[in-house]
Amino acid sequence: MTLQQLRYIVAIDNYRHFGKAADACSLTQSTLSLMVKKIEEELDVRLFDRDKHPVEPTAVGRKVIDQAKVVLYNVEQIAEITRSEKEMLSGPLKIALISTVAPVLIPGLFKYIGKMFPSISLQTEEMLTDTILDKLRKAEVDMGIVPGPLHETGLMEIPLYHERFLAYVSPDNPAYAQESISSLALENQPVWIIRDGLRLLGPDDLKGGGMSYDRFFEGGRVGILIQVVNDNGGITVIPETHSGFILYSQQKCLRPIVDPVPGRTISLVVRTDFIHEAKMNAVVDAVRQIIPPELQESTIKRGRLIL
Repeated sequence: MTLQQLRYIVAIDNYRHFGKAADACSLTQSTLSLMVKKIEEELDVRLFDRDKHPVEPTAVGRKVIDQAKVVLYNVEQIAEITRSEKEMLSGPLKIALISTVAPVLIPGLFKYIGKMFPSISLQTEEMLTDTILDKLRKAEVDMGIVPGPLHETGLMEIPLYHERFLAYVSPDNPAYAQESISSLALENQPVWIIRDGLRLLGPDDLKGGGMSYDRFFEGGRVGILIQVVNDNGGITVIPETHSGFILYSQQKCLRPIVDPVPGRTISLVVRTDFIHEAKMNAVVDAVRQIIPPELQESTIKRGRLIL
């Protein structure tokens, strides 16, 4: 089995079509089919279900392809070791972010990377935390930006910043008259959340469990929650970094949450075998320019990292 053969099966998985994959690999379809057949004979397994349209990997084929992606990623890492730092600050850089971080960081990332490192081809995508971690393990993205700490084997995380959660309160809600809202008081009334779909979380849902702020609404847009509260009343919770996106007329609806103050730490996550230290530092520097210093304090770190 050769590295090129691994590239062939990954291409078929990406395109889900032998003809399109063959074109991408600069082969004829018959040659590509022959190469795949040789791998299948060598492994004594069937990698693809050719009867399905589009073509799909078999169950064992899925595992082989996922491992092939990691092997090809590590081969590319070996090549990167021999390149100069200038050369390492070029080429593609795929970053996956959760949706409540994306609007805060993505515009500034493109601005900073585009200006300081124009040879880097930045690509960003919004995903759920579990999806980001899965794609990191499979080497399908280079970096993830997610809430931490994770304590995941095979992954390294670099804390970027820490932010509080704030309550956004409808003027019709009694809590609107308060200067701050305690965490306990928040648990004793309905709160709008986006978690497994938009819904109204009542006190009975929270009994004994308390608020789980870390995954409060990572799958949805904060603006949706604010609009729901504006139209339906009630309370929702938003990250501190989103307060600047709210209309000036809506700022009066924000209240700090106290006793205790809930918050989250946002981290940059890479595979432990990731060697693009220069790119990693470029992203950390970009975040430094985007996030207010008071949210970074002792959280952000830059410099040589032992991987």
